[in-house]
Amino acid sequence: MAVLHAWRAARVTPLGELHAPPRMTAVLVRLVVQVVLVASLWHGLYAHTGPTAGLAEDQAVTYAVLAVLASRLRELDQYAGRDTVLQHMHFGTIVYWYLRPLPPQRYHALRALGEQLYGFAWALGGYLVCLTAGVVDPPGSAAVAGVFALSLLLGQGVLYFVMLTLDQLCFWTVRNNAAMLILIFAQNLLSGVYAPLWFFPDWFITLSGFLPFQATLSVPLSLYIGRIPLSDAFGQLAIQAFWVVALFLFTRFLWRRAARRVISQGG
Repeated sequence: MAVLHAWRAARVTPLGELHAPPRMTAVLVRLVVQVVLVASLWHGLYAHTGPTAGLAEDQAVTYAVLAVLASRLRELDQYAGRDTVLQHMHFGTIVYWYLRPLPPQRYHALRALGEQLYGFAWALGGYLVCLTAGVVDPPGSAAVAGVFALSLLLGQGVLYFVMLTLDQLCFWTVRNNAAMLILIFAQNLLSGVYAPLWFFPDWFITLSGFLPFQATLSVPLSLYIGRIPLSDAFGQLAIQAFWVVALFLFTRFLWRRAARRVISQGG
């Protein structure tokens, strides 16, 4: 029974996507356009210059394309299922999360897991196509591929807890649209989605080192392209693991505090 409940929770958002073929077509078209434009942009930037900020042309293009593909891991239309924390707080139905067989924190985690697995299928498919077409370079070795996979897993854990913290903010603010937009922009900027962090000033890189954002994407992709050597991989993985543990404990504390704010009317 517990496995059945877990399966039903994990498939909430993916089912919303799979039952809307036009939405899937739009995702495919957008992903193809993004990859083509990003690859063309970075090839154009390196057309008349050599290695910049420690990155050669192939490294920069590979990094940028993988960043686009990695964005699919959590970029789903969660509102279609009408099961986001923001929507439940707005309609006063968050109380039902506390009446289900699964605790709310476990339900939230299982649903996010289903979303990430669905997004991983998109990202993996896009990666294989780009790798076959020569758009991205393969990892330097099997060891690099293994470390990258582990780092990516830890990075997704950090990203989950960051987004969970924003969801939990709704228990105190009710609506967090503005905070969501700010956090998404900060996440994309400080994690290296828009551009590798090495292109930014030293003070910016130092500042981002004290925040969890670069652990979500910049570190895994840097390991993949060789910008971070394997000799430094252990330290980076340790930092990612630290953020996972720290954010886990913080969000666990917030779950306990949030439960005290839920009343029988659901608001």
